[in-house]
Amino acid sequence: MSFTSTESNSQAHIQHATLGGGCFWCIESAFKQVEGIIDAESGYAGGHLDKPTYQDICNGTSGHAEVVRLTYDTNHISFREILEILFALHDPTQLNRQGNDVGPQYRSVIFYHDDIQFAEAQQIIAEMEADQTWPAPVVTAVEPLTNYFVAEAYHRDYYERNPQQPYCAMVVGPKLAKFKQTFASRLKQPAQASA
Repeated sequence: MSFTSTESNSQAHIQHATLGGGCFWCIESAFKQVEGIIDAESGYAGGHLDKPTYQDICNGTSGHAEVVRLTYDTNHISFREILEILFALHDPTQLNRQGNDVGPQYRSVIFYHDDIQFAEAQQIIAEMEADQTWPAPVVTAVEPLTNYFVAEAYHRDYYERNPQQPYCAMVVGPKLAKFKQTFASRLKQPAQASA
């Protein structure tokens, strides 16, 4: 099926970003609340296995990172703003880990979809290094998107469905509370009730 120029131009402002910053439950839950984000989907990227399972990812040998693939509207949020949120949600100075989550599947990574994303990712990392935003060097990898697979269905909206699960309660919940305070002005507004 081919698209006319009108059809393709009407969707030109819809873009994708694929990001890793530790456990995808937190990253997905945070971005779903951000104005301009149409969808946030947990998945796996950058590895060498075809159709990896969560078990393959957890053993750390598949080469994949836990990621969130965002669909976003550039009329409401830029790729740079997305990266600013990502860097507030995790510690980009920890190599192959986030806190007690250890392994290459938890690495800090930006899987770029085009040359523009590549350049913007390199620029923000260079700025953070120059400004010494972090007390240690930023180790976030910037790699082309390869081998992306959607995570199993039970990962979707995991935090929202399991807030009392111990990991969610002790790790994800506090991160999200801090995120909501920091980015209150960027959050989607609740739908107004009909009169």
